[in-house]
Amino acid sequence: MILGVFDSGVGGKAIADSLTKDFPEAEIKYVHDHDHMPYGGREESEIIQLTEAALQPILGACDCIVIACNTATAAAIEYLRKAYPHEKFIGLEPMIKPAAELTKSGVIAVCATPYTLQSGRYEALKNEYANNLTVLEPDCHEWATMIEDDDLDEHEVENIIQDVLAKGADVIILACTHYHWIKELILEEVGDKAIVLDPSDAISRRVSELLKG
Repeated sequence: MILGVFDSGVGGKAIADSLTKDFPEAEIKYVHDHDHMPYGGREESEIIQLTEAALQPILGACDCIVIACNTATAAAIEYLRKAYPHEKFIGLEPMIKPAAELTKSGVIAVCATPYTLQSGRYEALKNEYANNLTVLEPDCHEWATMIEDDDLDEHEVENIIQDVLAKGADVIILACTHYHWIKELILEEVGDKAIVLDPSDAISRRVSELLKG
């Protein structure tokens, strides 16, 4: 079995590592586009172009391909499914449904890139699952670049997390795979005040479901 993983930068490595652990017999082909990240502030047409170009080395070579980037999923996955109908793509999207099921305060926070927050798919998820909730969308636009460049401002992250906690959030969604690398910092800041949802925790189950289908 060959599994492909794509992300704009280092975020997808967490997904690749998770798949390696859960599918030890599989070969993992991981590609990224560090030269053009972050994707979050780009136009949709540019994100589609960059994603398609970066995927070329693994198209036709994998049993399925994980688009391990919320931004690229929101912008490009429907185009990719139409352009490459014989490929099996799995995308990542903000975990609004599980957050809605878990919250007790009725307040959730979505940490995501600007493009993801502006996307039609994200709006549809909110309308379907969070219509009666307060959804906080803190400004995290610098996080991916800081993580990619290994130049993290921990105080900025801590201040944002403390702000959403102060506003009543009891579920925090990490809606960018880069943010996996600061999950421990966020968990330390959150303590027992909120649940932190990370998409890498569920991706192996989705791969199994797709391949069985």
